[in-house]
Amino acid sequence: MRESVFAERIVQNTLDTDFYKLTQMQAVLHNYPNAEVEWEFRCRNDEDLRPYLSEIRQQIEQLADTSATADQIGFLERIPFMKADFIRFLSLFRFNMRYVQTGVENGQVFVRLRGPWLHVILFEIPLLAIISEVRNRARYPGVLLEQVSEQLYRKLDWLRKEASDDELSGFQLADFGTRRRFSYRTQEEVVHILKRDFPGRFVGTSNVHLAREYDLKPIGTMAHEWLMAHQQLGPRLIDSQAAALQTWVQEYRGQLGIALTDCITMDAFLHDFDLYFAKLFDGLRHDSGDPLAWAEKAIAHYRKLGIDPQTKTLILSDGLTFPAALSLYRQLHERINVSFGIGTNLTCDIPGVEPMNIVLKMISCNGEPVAKISDTPGKSQCKDESFLAYLRHVFRVDGER
Repeated sequence: MRESVFAERIVQNTLDTDFYKLTQMQAVLHNYPNAEVEWEFRCRNDEDLRPYLSEIRQQIEQLADTSATADQIGFLERIPFMKADFIRFLSLFRFNMRYVQTGVENGQVFVRLRGPWLHVILFEIPLLAIISEVRNRARYPGVLLEQVSEQLYRKLDWLRKEASDDELSGFQLADFGTRRRFSYRTQEEVVHILKRDFPGRFVGTSNVHLAREYDLKPIGTMAHEWLMAHQQLGPRLIDSQAAALQTWVQEYRGQLGIALTDCITMDAFLHDFDLYFAKLFDGLRHDSGDPLAWAEKAIAHYRKLGIDPQTKTLILSDGLTFPAALSLYRQLHERINVSFGIGTNLTCDIPGVEPMNIVLKMISCNGEPVAKISDTPGKSQCKDESFLAYLRHVFRVDGER
């Protein structure tokens, strides 16, 4: 019997999210428990989601019944840097629907989150997964699980054919595909196959629930929201990135040492990423702009600071495919450690299916605007043009981004 790619539930439990949401949530609990934030959904390709709004709303409301079992909480207790007070808080956490608004404005579906950062933070990934899967159920009802596995095996076969034994032995891949997955069962099938058939090179998944189910390492540290929020959390704007990194260091004491670089462009980040931070953090994550140019800047920065790049790691995770990852590995691995996080190309790569391009980003903190100035034109986000101009001025970023 052919298996459907759709499970009964879209979001399985509280842990069916990306690990970086939990690591950030712990840091928020300990450092900014009273911060208020606002988030806004954006469909980058302007797809009309109005036909799916009713079902999206129903699925969002089901989040109110989502929780974590004692066994799932026990999985977090075995992670050394997950603190006891946070784990207790998470065991009591429930999604509160009063913080979510949905509707239609200017012919487009909107989703907004507004409330305490500590209680809003976990909505991001489940909401994106819900929107993606509701739309996919309507547009592609006939997709079967075997199509998912066949496509993945084609890519693994290609990689084994194209890469030498030495290249394969050093190639590291992680699943980063929760937010734009075709469906939950799609991601589960991908993780299952990679765990079984790509051993030693598949290093883990960002999805905490699947990491527990398949005895894998949950992977993730910080995201844009952490650095964006610090633009309004007290320090001078020019010091906001350094403050975000410093607070992270104090929270995790040398663990979770991968920093995200493109909140206000790579160049602005490196200006703040001095010898102190470069020694304390294990490496950097790429999420926009030309990945090779970004990596060359990182390598040059480490060398300028007198740090051997081969003691550091670069995580590349922006829209990667297997051919792109292999090409980057060949160009970089002899000079710096590299690892790859692949998202949509793993969990929503099915013949005939057009993946969504959706995000849910913080737009304000404590009532004031925050912004992301990406290294990729079109990925920047801010609703307040005056603040965006001021941010560009402070960090000396040209106005084309």
